[in-house]
Parts: sequence; C-alpha cells; structure tokens
Amino acid sequence: MIFKRKNKAEETATEKNAAGAPDAAVDSLEAAVTADGPFDGDLVKGRDGYLDLGALQIEPVPGMQLRLEVEDSTQRVIAVGLEVGGSRLQLQVFAAPKTAGLWEGISEQIAAGITEQAGSIERSTGRFGEEMLARVPSTAPDGSAGYIALRFLGIDGPRWFLRGVIGGEALTNEAESKALEDLLARVIVVRGDKPMPPAELLPLTVPAGAVAQAEESPDGLERPERGPEVTQIG
Repeated sequence: MIFKRKNKAEETATEKNAAGAPDAAVDSLEAAVTADGPFDGDLVKGRDGYLDLGALQIEPVPGMQLRLEVEDSTQRVIAVGLEVGGSRLQLQVFAAPKTAGLWEGISEQIAAGITEQAGSIERSTGRFGEEMLARVPSTAPDGSAGYIALRFLGIDGPRWFLRGVIGGEALTNEAESKALEDLLARVIVVRGDKPMPPAELLPLTVPAGAVAQAEESPDGLERPERGPEVTQIG
C-alpha cells in the first residue's frame, strides 16, 4: 500500500473523532500514526520546536548540523543535509501523482546510474521499506581510486515522495544508523495544494536565523548539484 502512513493516520484521527474529538487533524506526532513516519503535514498540527524549511519540517536533535544546498543558477534550495556526529542524511522531497508512487522507478534509475559507473547495488528491506546500499566509485584526495558507500531510502507519501541518502559512520555503526532513522521518522512533509508535475522538487526555504557559510562539506554524500550552503546548528 503506497500511502499507508496517511491511511493509518486517517484511521487514528477517525477513531478520535468517534470518541468526540472536534477536528480531523491530530494534535501531536504521537497521536498521528501508529507506525513510523515520515508524516504528512495535513495530519499533524503540533509542530512546536520544529525547523520550518517549507516543504520539510525537521525536529532538531542535540549536535545536529543543518546544511541547505542551493542551486547556483536559480538560488533555490534543492536539498537538505543533516549531520549528526560522523553521519550524514541528505533529504530531497518531490511532488508525486495521487495514484502511484515514485520510489520504484527512481530506485531503478539510481541503480542503473551507479552500475554504469562500475559501482554496485545491494537491495534489502529496512525500516522504511525497500532500500539500496550502494558502492559508488570515488577518487581520494591523493588521486587513488576507491569507493564511497551510500544508503538510499525512498518514502512514497500522498502526492509527495521523500528521498533520503545516508552516508558516513551510520553505515557501520548501529547506534548512529538508528539515530538517523529516528530523525527521518520524525520528518513532516508539507505538500501544499499547488498542482505540480510528478518528480518536481517541492519548494524548500531557508529557516529564520540561518547563517551562510562557505565551508566545504565532507565527502561521502551524493550532492544533486553543488552550490552555496546555509548552515544552522540545532
């Protein structure tokens, strides 16, 4: 079932309404669904403490560093990078059709691209459904050839698709892997009502108080298109 997260939330909200709750929306993430997120913004009212990035709402955790990747040609934010300890989670959110998900097709495209680069893909089922562990060819600073390991996740929601890419120590450290998964599970996606073509990026915005930095990001996380970054410490 593609949109199981929203359906479960709707079932929970319906049960609450039957018990006398006045609104279809729920008051907190805990009441929103019985399964993992990410969550659909139409079903969650309580967002206190969240960073507002437009189409994405992020709950900060201690020590988290937020990097917003900005496209040079348009100056629009195209991706969100979350760094905790030695691990990184990149997020991109797209418009999707009402009746079908995007992850199946996008995962095939990612796999084909990595294979063409002489990389490898290993598919498995994880916390958020089907995912891919990739070994992507890379050149080290000293010029030697090697590989970067990346974990690709895809979540199909109601009229949106969220892609996550995990890199760094979370690939070999179970505690850091769970920390990033928990961070992803608390994300709220705000789709909006504007009609958009499937696979078009949903608009992301710079949060209030963010500070621009020219610092180079560490290697190990796929960047959709390199541009200036805005960093905020959570």
